[in-house]
Amino acid sequence: MASPEVRNDTDAQQYSLIEDGEVIGFAAYEVDGDEIRFTHTEVDPAHRGGGHASILVQHALDDVREGSLRVVPLCSYVKAWIERHPDYQELTTR
Repeated sequence: MASPEVRNDTDAQQYSLIEDGEVIGFAAYEVDGDEIRFTHTEVDPAHRGGGHASILVQHALDDVREGSLRVVPLCSYVKAWIERHPDYQELTTR
């Protein structure tokens, strides 16, 4: 089993978590001006509990960090993840 890969699918407005060639999760977003609003995060039930959602969100936020967008965590999972990782909180205030 390959380690999961995260890709930004800008057409679908989501970061996709891919494992063994299959999308097993996604973090949906909307871009509005200087904000990226994460609206929903979901991982296939067969892959839950293995840290996949955390991998997905961390990679998505690392990608956002490289730009200048401010993160608005409308998704409860993304919001809780940022609260647990203080080094990512600055993304919500820039």
